[in-house]
Amino acid sequence: MRNRRLLLYPALLMSCVMSITASAAAGGPSDVEKGWTRFRGPNGQGVSDAAHLPTDFGPEKHVLWKTALPPGHSSPILTETRIFLTAHTPDKDAYKLLVIALDRKTGKQLWQREVPRLQKGRRENVNGPASPSPVTDGENVYAFFQDFGLISFNKDGKERWRKPFGPFNMFYGFGASPILVDKTLILPVDQDAGAYMLAVDTSSGKDRWKIDRPHVISGYSTPTVYRPMKGGPQIIVPESFQLTAYSIADGRKVWWVRGLACEMKSVASIDNDTLYVNGWGFAQNQPGRQIPTIAFDEAIKKYDTNGDGAINNGEVKGKENPMERMLGPAAFGAFDLNRDDKLTENEWAVFRAMLAAENGLLAIKLGGEGDMTDQAIRWKYQRPVPQVPSTLLYQGVLFMVNDSGVLISFDPATGKVLKEGRLKGAIDKYFASPVGADGKVWLVSQDGTVSVVSAKGDWEIISVDG
Repeated sequence: MRNRRLLLYPALLMSCVMSITASAAAGGPSDVEKGWTRFRGPNGQGVSDAAHLPTDFGPEKHVLWKTALPPGHSSPILTETRIFLTAHTPDKDAYKLLVIALDRKTGKQLWQREVPRLQKGRRENVNGPASPSPVTDGENVYAFFQDFGLISFNKDGKERWRKPFGPFNMFYGFGASPILVDKTLILPVDQDAGAYMLAVDTSSGKDRWKIDRPHVISGYSTPTVYRPMKGGPQIIVPESFQLTAYSIADGRKVWWVRGLACEMKSVASIDNDTLYVNGWGFAQNQPGRQIPTIAFDEAIKKYDTNGDGAINNGEVKGKENPMERMLGPAAFGAFDLNRDDKLTENEWAVFRAMLAAENGLLAIKLGGEGDMTDQAIRWKYQRPVPQVPSTLLYQGVLFMVNDSGVLISFDPATGKVLKEGRLKGAIDKYFASPVGADGKVWLVSQDGTVSVVSAKGDWEIISVDG
């Protein structure tokens, strides 16, 4: 995630500009999901069938237009004639929330609407007040803001409905984007205490269903859609410690696979009967580096000096404890889910689960009923994986870029590493996920450097433009 530059040009919009004629991605999206109408395009797969794309471009090369924009972390989405995005004014504390529509052909701003701030949600510096990407059905746009809730406008900027809700309790602030499935708008609210999934009618903004998810803590992943041969479509959500499939019809939890990282941010890649998902919590979640913990009753004996049956911040501060070994002095707040400055038995259990979780990239067989962990995991890759970027499955190769610009290609059937190498000339931090189009893979670093590589297992760098 990063602030969008004030000058918007095709290099920074490549993941969207390439995509309006995008074909159906793996997982069988409906007509509503085609195009680049949601975060990461068709079904969140980051794949377009656009062709004849320039590989040599920048602020003065192959420029169609430039448009000044306020900052924001969300990704633009496209219809045939419009580009929609969310943003905020630069004011650090008194910022305004914005939904903006541009003419796709000229870049001219068609309209801008201010959305009221009802609260100021918690967020870290790597996040911002306009992080979730909007979604469109081609005629209307739907946007979500952590400081407001959901709101819908038609393509000409007329408000259709609004649904204020919140506040939210995520450690880094909100990261997931809403998605559309037919006439239903889906939003996962993966927060510390009180997590839920919300399904909203697109015509009215009224709830279709809302399900509690007590097993979930802070998460930032946007769902994908799985359409099995039998039965209705399902929402696939990478959650804390597990991946779960929910029925779109009623929110029923259909099947799940345990073994994910404690804090998920990526979007799952789907192909035929397999999905691929990567997750990273902490460096201490690497296999072999986990820090041992003790049971709650032992912790009470060791730390609970005031006898209130909980572990207070002051009781562990300055003492040797696994939280500070893991994250330093600020660690207590990461596990104090309700922010009351003490850990209950449930919060201690979450803390232990977070320390026991493992980072990694998993290949998972789709489908089933109930707990599919023992049958569904096809392979694991447990060397370091990225914090934020998702994988890209394109032309029979699985691609993953880590936080520092090391690109890895895999055989998706076996998990075998085909090639691993640094993106020379593009050494930087990476938050954006790779995109596939025109037989190439496109990668954008934090400072806006765009690398283009061949979409092969033995990939080669084609160009680097900063």
